[in-house]
Amino acid sequence: MKALLICEYREGKLLDSSYELLAFAGKLGADSAMVLIGDAANVPRYGGTVYLADAAGYGEYNPDLHKQLILAAVAQENPDYIVFQHSSYGWDLAPRVAAKLKVAQVSEVIGINADGFEVGCCNAKMRRTVKPAEAKAVLTVQAGAFSVQGEPQGTPNVEKLEIAGTGNVEFVGYEPAEAKGIDLGKAEVIVSAGRGVGKKDNVPVIAALAKALGGELGASRPVVDAGWVEHSHQVGTTGQTVSPKLYVACGISGAIQHLAGMKKSDFVVAINKDKDAPIGDVADVLIVADVMQFVPALTAKLQK
Repeated sequence: MKALLICEYREGKLLDSSYELLAFAGKLGADSAMVLIGDAANVPRYGGTVYLADAAGYGEYNPDLHKQLILAAVAQENPDYIVFQHSSYGWDLAPRVAAKLKVAQVSEVIGINADGFEVGCCNAKMRRTVKPAEAKAVLTVQAGAFSVQGEPQGTPNVEKLEIAGTGNVEFVGYEPAEAKGIDLGKAEVIVSAGRGVGKKDNVPVIAALAKALGGELGASRPVVDAGWVEHSHQVGTTGQTVSPKLYVACGISGAIQHLAGMKKSDFVVAINKDKDAPIGDVADVLIVADVMQFVPALTAKLQK
């Protein structure tokens, strides 16, 4: 079994998320090769083959040209799976490649089991297993679902990747999103409210703990979707990616999408009445307690 892993490159740098694709290939038990449309100074630390195309010539993103480059690498490797990150790059490019190859696409893979690929459903509250009918398929992998163990190592065998032709899109650069609300990315302490806080009226209890710790209020997607907290406070793949010194998760079960947004926190404290909640797997300290009983008591102690 072989997987062709599509790296991401932005503003002159290889994105670290590219290494999560290697973790996915390892979990799958597949041999791998990588494609990078970037530059020779930023090739992945990896002991396999990297097909390298020059971003200076093909653009950091050009859907027509990048599709053709990836298809050229597919012709060389004949992989079973062509694997993208489930990102704006992957969302746009993966279906173009799948359509050209006339193969199935499985989007937002968060796990692998004996029967196929696990993907989220019912607004990420459940998982289902899917398996393409044919051997070859295009996949997108959810950020944070397959963790990198240790520092990436290796020196790649770089093969130059070139195609003739031009695309219909000209890449001109990136435009940052307009800043709205608070910037959680700069916060050293974040206390986040999850569905486990029970109702909107209980959110101020979590905000009081954040204030007592000198931090900011965060939230999981269900809390934001319910209208309890503004979107500017959301942590996760559809919110903000954060890396505070302290992250306190209050009543948050730990969906992959949320974990991807806070996995770089230095120290994680989780408060949850379910001792088996997935958040416990990434927490440095798991407090098994009712959030609405424990948090007010902790806040009162901190305020003394």
